[in-house]
Amino acid sequence: MAKDLSFRPNTGEIPTQPGVYRFLDASGKVLYVGKAKNLRARLTNYFGPLQSLHERTQRMLLAAGDVKWTIVDTENEALQLEFMWIKEFDPPFNVRFRDDKTYPYLAITMADEVPRAFLTRNREIKGAKYFGPYPQAWVAKETLETLLKVYPIRSCTTGIYQRAKRQNRACLLADIGKCSAPCVGRISKPDHKALAKRLGDFIASGSEGHVVELKERMAKASEEQNYELAAHYRDDIQALEKVLEKSTLVFTDDTDADLIGIARDNLSAAVSIFIIRGGRIRGNRSLVVDLELERSNPELLEYVIQDIYTPSGKGEPVEIPRTVLVPETPADGKALEAWLSNLRGSKVEVLIPKRGDKAKLSQTANTNASQALNSYKLKRTSDFAARADALSGIQKALQMENAPLRIECFDISHLSGTGTVGSMVVFEDGLPKKDHYRRFNLETADDTESIYQVLTRRLKYLQEESAGEKFSYRPSLLLIDGGLPQRNAAIKALKDSNVSGIAIATLAKRMEEIFVMGSDYPVILPRTSEELFLLQRIRDEAHRFAITAQRAKRSKSIASALEDIPGLGEAKARTLLRKFGSLKRIKIATEDEIAQLPGFSAKLANQIKTSLTD
Repeated sequence: MAKDLSFRPNTGEIPTQPGVYRFLDASGKVLYVGKAKNLRARLTNYFGPLQSLHERTQRMLLAAGDVKWTIVDTENEALQLEFMWIKEFDPPFNVRFRDDKTYPYLAITMADEVPRAFLTRNREIKGAKYFGPYPQAWVAKETLETLLKVYPIRSCTTGIYQRAKRQNRACLLADIGKCSAPCVGRISKPDHKALAKRLGDFIASGSEGHVVELKERMAKASEEQNYELAAHYRDDIQALEKVLEKSTLVFTDDTDADLIGIARDNLSAAVSIFIIRGGRIRGNRSLVVDLELERSNPELLEYVIQDIYTPSGKGEPVEIPRTVLVPETPADGKALEAWLSNLRGSKVEVLIPKRGDKAKLSQTANTNASQALNSYKLKRTSDFAARADALSGIQKALQMENAPLRIECFDISHLSGTGTVGSMVVFEDGLPKKDHYRRFNLETADDTESIYQVLTRRLKYLQEESAGEKFSYRPSLLLIDGGLPQRNAAIKALKDSNVSGIAIATLAKRMEEIFVMGSDYPVILPRTSEELFLLQRIRDEAHRFAITAQRAKRSKSIASALEDIPGLGEAKARTLLRKFGSLKRIKIATEDEIAQLPGFSAKLANQIKTSLTD
């Protein structure tokens, strides 16, 4: 490793105190920023044997030309400095979340002399206070229109406001009661600003307090026989209750929290955030990220919290709740709590909901994150331009004459050497061709021999094309889940079948290395490239199809074995499998446990145990 990385510092030079480190390239650009409780312990992990590191970490190190560090006094300071530098330098190898879509927010420009309420997707308006995000624009629009009946602050643009002021004539919104018309002096500027603050307080709290206050005023007006004012309060109460009804009450207490769910695969991660105020869901949003370096879930959650709550640097305050609910404890959780508490000005807790309504909502957030991840992946897959770029990139990386318009991918699945099944999935123009998928039942459990057998059987159809038995048009690329041994088996099958003009590649899971014909050195594609994304999706689909086929075969064989037992029919065999899950568990179950099943007797239980132990 020392020969590979000329900038490697001597171990004794690296301090053991907390600090923040930066990897830089030859031009001085920051590639990666990280923090450590002990700089020496952390940095020496990077300077071990190169081949022992993850492929993405290898690429970062090989691109670097220097490493620098800054010592700080505490872990909390290290956390803050790391966040600040990530925002400042935007390093390409750090986790960078992005919204999977642009959500509408309700904004109130409290910094203005005459605040304005409006909907926007721009979070960079100086001095604005934001509420949301709202999952759908029409929901946000309807909410604002309802609230303006109770808190009639201006919602017009600056141009319209200035024109009304010059002409001393209020607009239609004032005539229908949705604006208090500060432009013509019907309300003073301080009173209008106070009205805007009350609107913001209601949206932020989402509590029944405002409704209770209006009900007290309505009762008082009614007692004083001021029925017109009482009717006005009644209408306001109905409007606020209508808004409250649209926001789901998830907790009976006044919970003030953000709840985070997470879903991931080897390529990407998605986060779903539920914004809960006053026990009600006030908004939700999703973030997605391509994983450039290997990250654990605790590390991802730390970066999620960093991304959500780090101030933008333009002076806008960040709304931080009393509690942040997470599915796992983030890395450096105590330091994160201290950082958030410092930003909020009061204590903030980062907790894992383990039971009750919060745990159920946490599961919902994780489900939403899974959907966001699937949506993100499908969006990339359905993008014709992205697929075209991916196929072109594969052609270039694998040095093929033409783009691989038809790719056939093969995988092998077995359970402890039994029930071996091979799968073939087909992608044409970057999209799955499911009616061309095939399964192959095999007798051997050896992966390389299984690959040889499956490809030999598949290639046999290509030999028969001249006889008019066309399986489909010829594949451009045969992709195999595996490494060098699987590639060699595929090459042997291709040679023995006397088929030419088809490229072969294997994709190894651990390092995502691609082995092709003619070289034992792997092809490494950029982690976030469209071509690697497509190859991995094809490989994962072949793996899924193989597992499904193997499970179906195993389930069928187990059911057949059970149905051979005298007195045990198909229905009772299914009952046994539903209860115990596998043949192995049925074998270790007691006769009493089996006899207790509906429709079973002690005699039948004895017969089952006797038959399975013979």
